Amino acid sequence: MRVKSTISSITLSILMLVVSTMSLAQNTQDPTLPISQVQEWDKVFKQSNKVEHKKVTFKNRYGITLVGDLYLPKKRDGRLAALAVSGPFGAVKEQSSGLYAQTMAERGFAALAFDPSYTGESGGMPRNVASPDINTEDFSAAVDYLGTLPEIDREKIGIIGICGFGGFGLNAAAMDQRVKAVAVFSMYDMSRVATNGYFDKEREQRREKMAKLNQIRWDDYQNGTFDKAAGLPEKLSGDEPKFVADYFNYYKTERGFHKRSINSNGNWNSTSVLSLMNMPILSYINEISPRPVLIVAGADAHSRYFSEDAYKAAAEPKELLIIPKAVHTDLYDNVKVIPFDKITDFFKKNLK
Repeated sequence: MRVKSTISSITLSILMLVVSTMSLAQNTQDPTLPISQVQEWDKVFKQSNKVEHKKVTFKNRYGITLVGDLYLPKKRDGRLAALAVSGPFGAVKEQSSGLYAQTMAERGFAALAFDPSYTGESGGMPRNVASPDINTEDFSAAVDYLGTLPEIDREKIGIIGICGFGGFGLNAAAMDQRVKAVAVFSMYDMSRVATNGYFDKEREQRREKMAKLNQIRWDDYQNGTFDKAAGLPEKLSGDEPKFVADYFNYYKTERGFHKRSINSNGNWNSTSVLSLMNMPILSYINEISPRPVLIVAGADAHSRYFSEDAYKAAAEPKELLIIPKAVHTDLYDNVKVIPFDKITDFFKKNLK
């Protein structure tokens, strides 16, 4: 009998928030072929008249072609400091990461918002796969690309990571010393939540969860398909935890919906969680030092504890900024809440 994804609703909700149904063409796309890129503006935020924007491609060290949006200030003098931007987990560059990138370009930085491997317009088969190694590598591949551009000073490159890609961004900075500063927002430690569930309530269920996922691997192989983790609901019942409703109100409404976003349209492959459970991504966060870390979280965010614990584990120089009355998704797109002045000052000071 085929074993379904019956892991507790709490654990699978990591893949709920972290949940793009791709078009048939994208699902069957050979990742070695040139990627068909959408050229018209299709972001969920307005285009700035202060910024130049162009679609770019670059490869990671696994040979996967990544697609990004490069934002450059129209008024610039000399080589620019640059930022690699990605997240949230299950989002695409047309959503939150693009907003951050465009806003930072308005403030004088080059900024590259990119789709991680296996998602959005980026290559990789099968689709909707997450990996602690490859998703960390995607940030370093963005640094590779940025450091070769004539507009950019390769000694002045930083990272912005949002939600799950906040954790991957910290992991990338820990092992990639070319990254001179890193800032993360509504950060998730995807390894921790995959293993322990939310608020570490499933510590004792690790072996049981892995056994079920191991069985799903047999089924996936035999059936030639991929079991899907739970996604966001198509409508709210009113019984969901508030943070699930917050995700819904971003990804499933006009506010943030995008057709290529996993969280807006579909589901991660269930077995993606296996590697996350077995490879802690923040083991060496203290080795980012002496390069600076800025960690930003909402005071009312369900995910706040990830940021607070990452801050404790990091070495100086480091800063934890808690935004009053903000929830997790406020730091996705609420420009009245996202501390862009602080972000600008942080990177101007540390990318010099």
